[in-house]
This record gives sequence, C-alpha cells and structure tokens, in this order.
Amino acid sequence: MINVRTDLVLEAREIYKENHKNEADIDGIEVIEESEKDIRVTTVKVKNEEGAQKIGKPKGNYITIDIPDFTAYDGETMDRVSEVLAEVLGRLIEINVDKSILIVGLGNWQVTPDALGPKVTEKIMVTRHLQSVMPDAIDDSVRPVCSIAPGVLGITGIETVEIIRGVVEKIKPDLVICIDALAARRIERVNTTIQIGDTGISPGAGVGNNRKQISEENLGVKVIAIGVPTVVDAVTIANDTIDLVVDSLISNSSSGNDFYKMLKSLDKNEKEKLIKEVISSKSNIDMIVTPKDVDLVINSLSKIIANGINMAVQPNMDMEEINKFMG
Repeated sequence: MINVRTDLVLEAREIYKENHKNEADIDGIEVIEESEKDIRVTTVKVKNEEGAQKIGKPKGNYITIDIPDFTAYDGETMDRVSEVLAEVLGRLIEINVDKSILIVGLGNWQVTPDALGPKVTEKIMVTRHLQSVMPDAIDDSVRPVCSIAPGVLGITGIETVEIIRGVVEKIKPDLVICIDALAARRIERVNTTIQIGDTGISPGAGVGNNRKQISEENLGVKVIAIGVPTVVDAVTIANDTIDLVVDSLISNSSSGNDFYKMLKSLDKNEKEKLIKEVISSKSNIDMIVTPKDVDLVINSLSKIIANGINMAVQPNMDMEEINKFMG
C-alpha cells in the first residue's frame, strides 16, 4: 500500500479496498456501523496481524464518530457529539472509581491546527489533587484525574513519550488518554471526524514526523487515543481536483471522451506519485493544508472532546455538575 498520509483507519480500509477491488471483504477486519443520537458511529476491529498488515494499522479497536455539519456553530449539536463520545469512551474505559486517569494533550500549542490536544487539557476536570487539598468537599465517587500538555520535540528537546513515561512512572495512573491532531486523506474528513482507538498513537505520523509510539508497550499502562484530522496533504487536494475536472469533462464533452477516460483510468497511486514528483520539482516545500476557519473549529472541537472525556471519566456526574465545577 502506498504511504498515503492518513491517520484514519476508515480511510486506510477504503484505500485498500480501492486498490483490491476483487476482494469483497478484508480478512481480519470487522466493521460495525450504528447510529447514536442521529450521529453515525463506525467501529473497525483489526482482529489479526493479516488485517493489520493489509491496512497498515496496528491490531485493535478503532471507533469513528462522524460530526454533523456546522457543529462548530451549534452548541446543542456540540453537546450531542460530546454525549456520543462519552458513551463510546465508556465502552473502552473499564476502571473502578478509585483508579486514576492521566489525560495527555499532544501537539504544539503554538500552531493552531496542531493545538487540539493542549486546548483539550485546558478544559479537563482535574481532580487528583483535590482529595488531599480539600477532602471534605470531594465526593468519594469522583475519579482522580490529572492532565499534561508535554509539547513537541522541537520545543522541549525531549521525546514526548519520554516525558509521558516519566510522569507515568511517578504518579502510576491506571489509564492514559491521549488527544492529538491527525491527518486525513479525504478533504471531507477534515474537522468532521473523531477517531478513538485502543492501540496507542505515534505523534506526527500523519504529516511524516514519526515520533516514538505512545502505547501500552512503551508505558506499561493502557493507552486510549482520541484524534481529529485537522490537515490534509496538498498532493491529495491536487489529485482530487484533477479527478473532479476529468469527471466534469467526461460528462459534458461530446469529443475527446476516450482521452478523458484514459486519464480517469490511470492508477490512483501512480497519479498521486506523479503529482508529488511534479510539486517537488517546483518547490522543496512539503505542503499541508488546513481550513481558514481552523481557529474557531479547534476551539469547538476541544470543547466537544473535553466534555466527552469529562463525562466518560466521571460517570457519576452530569454535564451541569461538571460545568459548575469548571465554572
């Protein structure tokens, strides 16, 4: 499989199926589609190493939530998505009330498309310290939660996983939840998809900056990753635009259809490789693109994810109580 820039398992599965049209199903991959509060939720289970090798993603469970249009402008819809996220996280979090949780906001807070993780940590209901600071005011049903935003290697000079491992060794949480900005293959997935997985995460993988994986294997504690694709590769945009132009020419032109159909039949991977080579020959800049309203969208997405996590890790509290606490 070509190294397409995507962190989304749904897209990796789609790409594999596009390249292997003769396969009705992918061995080792199970897909379950459902609807929660009119929001589509898709679970992809990578059940064995064969399935993992085919789509290039580790064995485990990946749950995708499709965010409705204009959610960033609609507080009621934002709350519905948060509730669905909380319900989905609840399936993966099996932890007693006395167990502690570490929330990690990955990414660079100085770069808006990469600031999702740090912005989420600002809105997390942290409670780990309260049992010692104000024990009389804290109910026994409140889970101890703490959070950090460790920054990126270019700012700290330290591998992110090393910072997290040091914190984990010191405070010994029972679960780590990481939040990060991802990269998508399809333009329509940008800022419209939340992916939750139980296999850990490699910061920067989607944009080619592979760092050491944050996983149970490296930390010694279960890791759940939550991400939203906030960027797409410029090569992808160019490739998709060419496809749209060719489709339009085929449907509207009375001549030259054979030539246009020949262009359409070109192997998608070869076409993307050619576009990348042409762009690279004109400029050494590797371009990643994000929507112009990214500031607003990141703020909304961080609130959705933080509220979802807060509800999932504090199941004995409702949204009103959490908002009052955060007040």
